[in-house]
Amino acid sequence: MILSYVYKLRPSGSQSVKMESWLNMLRSHYNWCLADRIETYRQQFIQGAYCNLRTSSEAYPLTCCIVKNGATGNPWQNSGKKRNAGTIQDAGLVDLKAARPWYKSIDSDVLQRNIARLNTAYKNFFDGRGFPAFKNRSNFRSFEYKPGRVKFKGVLVYLPKIGWMRFFNSRPIPDGFAIRSVTIRRRTDGWFISVRLEDKSVPMATPRPTSEVKTAVGLDMGLTRLVHCSDGSDIPNPRFATNQKTKRTLSIRQRRVSRAKKGGHNRKKRVAEVAKLHSKIANRRNAGRRQVANKLVKKADAIVVEDLNVQGMVRRCKPKPDEGTGRFLANGQSAKRGLNRSILDASWGELISKIQYVAEKSGKVLLKVDPRNTSRECSACGHIDKANRDRERFICTECGHFDHADKQAARNIKHKAVVEYGLKLIKVPTDCGKPKQLCLFETPSTELTVSKRRKSGAQSSKRRVPGNLGRQLELFPQGI
Repeated sequence: MILSYVYKLRPSGSQSVKMESWLNMLRSHYNWCLADRIETYRQQFIQGAYCNLRTSSEAYPLTCCIVKNGATGNPWQNSGKKRNAGTIQDAGLVDLKAARPWYKSIDSDVLQRNIARLNTAYKNFFDGRGFPAFKNRSNFRSFEYKPGRVKFKGVLVYLPKIGWMRFFNSRPIPDGFAIRSVTIRRRTDGWFISVRLEDKSVPMATPRPTSEVKTAVGLDMGLTRLVHCSDGSDIPNPRFATNQKTKRTLSIRQRRVSRAKKGGHNRKKRVAEVAKLHSKIANRRNAGRRQVANKLVKKADAIVVEDLNVQGMVRRCKPKPDEGTGRFLANGQSAKRGLNRSILDASWGELISKIQYVAEKSGKVLLKVDPRNTSRECSACGHIDKANRDRERFICTECGHFDHADKQAARNIKHKAVVEYGLKLIKVPTDCGKPKQLCLFETPSTELTVSKRRKSGAQSSKRRVPGNLGRQLELFPQGI
């Protein structure tokens, strides 16, 4: 089993300054290694033969130290084998520390892991992802230690070349788990340490096969309500970033940033305030999605969701040029701007990923179906028509079935999973809230015909409210 724990560090002032300087030097080292590999590739495969400015002689790929996707340095090992780019740059760390002595303050394992980070970026590029990009202060905020170097003792953690440091031990490391990687990360609200744990004796939780699924619940993501379930329940959308109070606070802080002088100390403080607010919103959203995921997974053995392309849903509208004048016509992007913000604030993709994680951990399964026509198909007769849905109302033009559009879609999502995956579900008895049917000579009462009403606060609370007496006054009190 593999676990990942995150703790907040409590560094001293000198330790915080030292880690900040490490980030600056590691970012410079990362960018230098990337530029070295790009220049080597250009010289070998684009320019061909080139002139070495130091020796004023012509160099060729067979005689110089250039290798594919490599860097400047000796391409050959003592055993006669050819080295790759990462191994060459690892061997160059000795020359780096000799030329720039301030790099000696950084642990050697951290420098090696920094080169391994670039190797991973190149591997992702060859697997079909984007080309490695140069880092700046905003997107280079972490460094990593090799396993076995970091030690934990109570509320203290030892980081090589930094020393013992206090941290918030929110949960202890389980017995039997070995530390596989340790990452130090700087965020807006402080420094954090991410610990990756592994215990091979504990098996990973396997999802339940579809043949053993007895109950299922369909989920339809929305904006008015975050989730509509096929059983008729729903979960409200808290709108962490798009509620009125947060939007106003964010606009005020962003206005302060725009009015501050560029490059000044006050502008940095204003930017930090905006970043702190965004971090607070992200933490609330993350905690809220975990609570929702735990609540939804408890409903059934299988959780069925739509296979949504959220990135395509928030994509900008295509421009519409006018053939006569050459100007651009209105394409609806200004109206879609608010919709995109609401979709990103709802974070459907993050919610689905958390549901999948909790489901696998609980021995349940997450199923995905095609979202096509789920909100246009009638669950009663199966008729598909665009005119069936009118915003949140669903009225079938064929059979006249009337229902809430999102709850209707949730039932269609569940039905699609039953047909596609061949689920054999059992019927679960539900407690309907209908009044009890009276007998022939039974006296109707409020307890039998009407659900119990919630008592008012003045009657249920112990505090005396002015104007509401605790007991009924009598005309002739007995105590007189």
